[in-house]
Amino acid sequence: MDQERRRAIVKEIEHWQRSKLLPEQYCDFLLNLYLEEGETRAPTTFTGRAAVVVKEATAKQWLLTFGIFSLICFVVLYFNVFHPLLQIALSLAGVYAMLLIGQKYRNKSESVGLMFIGAGMLLMLGSGLYMLGLHELHAWGWKAGLLAACALLWIAFGIGARIPLLHLCGWLASFLVYAWLLTSKTAAPKWYEIQLYWLPLSFVFGWCSWLVQRWSKSSASILFIAGAIAWFMPELYAAMFGGGAGGLQVALIIKIIAGGMLLFSLRKQWIAWVA
Repeated sequence: MDQERRRAIVKEIEHWQRSKLLPEQYCDFLLNLYLEEGETRAPTTFTGRAAVVVKEATAKQWLLTFGIFSLICFVVLYFNVFHPLLQIALSLAGVYAMLLIGQKYRNKSESVGLMFIGAGMLLMLGSGLYMLGLHELHAWGWKAGLLAACALLWIAFGIGARIPLLHLCGWLASFLVYAWLLTSKTAAPKWYEIQLYWLPLSFVFGWCSWLVQRWSKSSASILFIAGAIAWFMPELYAAMFGGGAGGLQVALIIKIIAGGMLLFSLRKQWIAWVA
């Protein structure tokens, strides 16, 4: 049998074994048929692959690994004594590195790549909150500004990297910033004022969903979902910041019925946007 063909078959059988597509004993039997005498199997477990990587690592790779690890430990231990500009630069460098690694690994494993990207986004938010607390910047404007910056990055990166969940998280974070702004700038608004604060956003997102659907169906779907969330935001805002729940259940039922009727009457249009 041709060597290239045999290696392809062995690789496919190992994929079946890792994915549990066939029982373990069947995979072992097939591998014994196609492996030549003296040829060793590639490790199928994470620890086995890690052991092979460690065993085959060169002295340069060992020094580079321990050097990077030592640098990370140094930055973490002495982060508080650095100048604020250096703290910001180091945090952004860490976020950039996480996003770069995540995008690189997405070509090999989507889940691993998304894990690094998610860690990078959380690092941006977490390090920002930590620095605000470290320098005693407790005013709501600082935190709202940080969350707004995170929301913009999540939206832009989610669209550019085609990560719909990150795109949606960006809009949800922006809703939180808007609610925070309303809470700090308005005092005991009436129920109709709360509706006027949020309902126009729902229609704006619906219009934007129609506008961008010709270029990106995934972005149109996220904008449509964000518009649907904004439709119910007045009730959520009243429950969290309104100081009471009087009439909230009735308003929520009315909004559900009205939203259902609106979706049903326009189903041929909006399904074409997001499908």
